[in-house]
Amino acid sequence: MTKLALSDEILMKIDKPARYIGNELNSVVKEKDTVDIRFVMCFPDVYEIGMSHLGIQILYDMLNKREDVWCERVYSPWPDLHAILKEENIPLFSLESQQPVKDADFLGITIQYEMCYTNILQILDLSQIPIEAADRTENDPILIGGGPCTYNPEPIAEFFDLFYMGEGEISYDALLDLYKKMKQEGASRKDFLHEAAKIPGIYVPSLYEVSYKEDGTIAGFEPVYEDVPRTVTKQIVTDMTQAVYPEKPIVPFIKATQDRVVLEIQRGCIRGCRFCQAGMVYRPTREKDVERLKKLAYQMLKSTGHEEISLSSLSSSDYSQLQELVTFLIEEFKGKGVNISLPSLRIDAFSLDVMGKVQDIKKSSLTFAPEAGSQRLRDVINKGLTKEVILEGAGMAFEGGWNKVKLYFMLGLPTETEEDMKAIPELANDIAVRYYEIPKDQRNGKCQITISTSFFVPKPFTPFQWASMHDPEDYIARAKVVNDTVKEQLNRKSIKYNWHEADVTVLEGVLARGDRKVGNVIRTVYERGGIFDAWSEYFDYQRWLDAFAECGVDMDFYTKRERSLDEVFPWDFIDTGVTKEFLKREWQNAMEENVTPNCRMRCSGCGAAQFKTGVCMAER
Repeated sequence: MTKLALSDEILMKIDKPARYIGNELNSVVKEKDTVDIRFVMCFPDVYEIGMSHLGIQILYDMLNKREDVWCERVYSPWPDLHAILKEENIPLFSLESQQPVKDADFLGITIQYEMCYTNILQILDLSQIPIEAADRTENDPILIGGGPCTYNPEPIAEFFDLFYMGEGEISYDALLDLYKKMKQEGASRKDFLHEAAKIPGIYVPSLYEVSYKEDGTIAGFEPVYEDVPRTVTKQIVTDMTQAVYPEKPIVPFIKATQDRVVLEIQRGCIRGCRFCQAGMVYRPTREKDVERLKKLAYQMLKSTGHEEISLSSLSSSDYSQLQELVTFLIEEFKGKGVNISLPSLRIDAFSLDVMGKVQDIKKSSLTFAPEAGSQRLRDVINKGLTKEVILEGAGMAFEGGWNKVKLYFMLGLPTETEEDMKAIPELANDIAVRYYEIPKDQRNGKCQITISTSFFVPKPFTPFQWASMHDPEDYIARAKVVNDTVKEQLNRKSIKYNWHEADVTVLEGVLARGDRKVGNVIRTVYERGGIFDAWSEYFDYQRWLDAFAECGVDMDFYTKRERSLDEVFPWDFIDTGVTKEFLKREWQNAMEENVTPNCRMRCSGCGAAQFKTGVCMAER
């Protein structure tokens, strides 16, 4: 295939053709005949979403630094181009070379959320690559999956040749070196996968067999060869300061979801929220030195022309050198037309002072994420946030000129009662009361409080992985309790309420904790036309219900069933560093409404210290 594959006639028919033409600033073009390995990196969603993903930018930069590798990109074609590619039998192509993806050595897919699973099959189908790994030949690319959803890869295991557990900066070189060596030796695909399974962090699903009990739970999970490890251990970067980072990230042709320079200041989180998978699997906390970040800020702004710089972290306020970094960014760049974005900050005096310097307070809103309305339920989820702290932060914000507040909560959390639901709008009302306590001549217009609730989804490797879920109707009933209570509040005219789709939540729960039996359902949905399930205009819940029925898979088994503490989970073969015993203790603490201090206050023995990074709080 050549660049003529997308003719001017086709480009005229599709929305935003710039999604597919490549040649963006800082993209890498090599001669394919001068490299040994062609690696296509994929984000299985539309270009604007995929171009905002930091992980692909890091791996793209890292792999292209190798002279023997050319890393390219591909994203999910929007339905208009999807239809044309199918109708005209044009194989999906990479952006950089405009060559068929199927001709690459590797196709790497980052899997960030469960609702992209049908898009993974779309990528394979349009690339004319067999959807099931067992059907692929020596001429097909090796399909590798990475990202947070691979911490339970089993629902999509049959589609992948291998998965990478952990952070890609560590074992990719070993994997590619092995592939290059075995390719030169004329080894088979099967032999390569067998040897790849011995590399730390690599999981090859075809080399493991799953057995089930009569009740449908897992009886055993065993490797088929003695030299294949029983446990796959996640790989992490231990020195964030020296780790590879893109100084010249690709600049998209069209506006991406996050069209800015992104500075990753640390990985991991000390907080220990019991619902948060990222906070558990990315342990331990590892910081990047502030001097390195200052240099990166200069280099990346210069190489991209971006006019905004954002800090990336699960909890930026916990970065020990935050004050020095933010002060530097304000002094160096604020007067040069560069905006500074500071997500994931706790609302305290320092944060508000900083935000007052870098934001237009007439346009901005402050975000709080209490997650639960009542103190009791915040203790259950280990949020570590009291009502007094919330109101104090809101009060300081109001006095500083803010008048818009966004509040994020979850409904359906373990042990939730009707009182907990009602506490959500009651807390919003208390915040509004705090605003109207300010003298009228000092207020900045009317107070605007927006409540948003999502429905809780239990995730693997969290203390809540044992929790049960509810029917969509029950979730909607919970949202109705909140909505009705909003209408009862004194300051109801200042409060707006939004809630998430309940049916999507239930499906996410199945895909998050499912096993290999769910894979057939995903394939059936795709064959019935299901793509872009993360987009409400394309999501069809009935199509999923029909597929579960057709495949004989019971959704309630994965969502509503009570799980015993000794049950073998589909993901138990993975070692994230955080032990199952710690997660059990935290589950019990949740049931007893006990708060666990954060890692800087006290080590709780989660197990992450085994990585010996030198920055794990357990060793300080």
